[in-house]
Amino acid sequence: MILHETATPFRRDFRKVHLELRSFFEFKRSTGTQHREFAQVSVPVYENEFWTSKQRAGHSLHDVSYRACYKSQLPDFFIHRFAKQGSRIYDPFMGRGTTLIQARLRDCEVIGNDANPLASVLTGPRLNPPSCDEVAARLAEVCLNRTAEIDDELLVFFHSKTLAELLSWRSYFQRRRRAAKFDRTDAWIEMVVCNRLTGHSSGFFSVYTLPPNQAVSVESQRKINANRNQVPEYRDTKQLILKKSRQLLSDELPAGYPTAASQLLAKSAEHTPEILDSSIDLIVTSPPFLDTVDYLQDNWLRMWFCQIELSRPKLWQFRRLDDWLEKMKACFVEFRRILADNGLIAFEVGEIRKGVLQLENQVIQAAFEAGLRPECVVINSQQFTKTANCWGVKNNRDGTNSNRIVLLRKRG
Repeated sequence: MILHETATPFRRDFRKVHLELRSFFEFKRSTGTQHREFAQVSVPVYENEFWTSKQRAGHSLHDVSYRACYKSQLPDFFIHRFAKQGSRIYDPFMGRGTTLIQARLRDCEVIGNDANPLASVLTGPRLNPPSCDEVAARLAEVCLNRTAEIDDELLVFFHSKTLAELLSWRSYFQRRRRAAKFDRTDAWIEMVVCNRLTGHSSGFFSVYTLPPNQAVSVESQRKINANRNQVPEYRDTKQLILKKSRQLLSDELPAGYPTAASQLLAKSAEHTPEILDSSIDLIVTSPPFLDTVDYLQDNWLRMWFCQIELSRPKLWQFRRLDDWLEKMKACFVEFRRILADNGLIAFEVGEIRKGVLQLENQVIQAAFEAGLRPECVVINSQQFTKTANCWGVKNNRDGTNSNRIVLLRKRG
């Protein structure tokens, strides 16, 4: 059972925050608040079901798939408590942009960063969306050349006419950029095309494949096609773009939501000189997973479509804990620089290696050494229904969907 939120006022009274978290905790467990003891600090741990386990309980604008992303309820839990109208929220590993979009829905200013430019493709258009009428009008204007030269290998995913349309869309976006005519409606359509490239229903451009957050290789798709005795069918790209646009824009947006002033970077998170000292009120983020997710492989088709060339070293892919911690500590030093006095970080990590390694403990130590004060650990414990369950992964024990958040504060 979840303790549902009431209209909690903005505050940075940490004693009250801990009392509220403890009330969540004690509602479910009678043993009292846990603590994890470190040489320098004792950190309270609160475990409960802090937000709903429903998959589509957030605003419709969030419904863009990305590997290992968290639900909008996670950033909202912290934005609701530690930000107010006009607060500046930052996500240094923004992925599909969940934190930024939720912050804008709360009328906060936002800055986002991700080493992969694809994150800006997926996030920027949803921070400044066109209307459905604007999308429909643009779709009617664009003439798609179905005779474009195609890459035969990609026919394992797409019907030849569908693939020709996708190549026409790529050429169209390229021409618009070169002519300095690429506008927010073009950006929106490009984002939707990325979201609809591959998936497991007729709402996607491809034949049946893995969920849209995880593109398989050409060879793996050949095996899927053979096992299912399937061949790609034609998908009308314009029709599916408009359908997905209507779904994403189906929920009402707050007055003043669209913004063209959001700052989106494609940098390494430990070095962001574009962000001013002491300018960020709250960071809500989840760093690259350790030894779990291959972000380059999972997004290769989206990057192909967007013509993004990115070398593997530019995207962090850590196999050793020491390497991961070294980068995280460097990031914490940078976060401390840009945080305002008493600014906060909600740093979400996944529990991996069947519970043997709990990354939040490592994060606490690295953050303390970087000049941050660990306030508490929040563990969201609930029954998940996401993709990991399909593979027999128990999320609360060893899945990457176990939300374990270290709340950190900038100390003087």
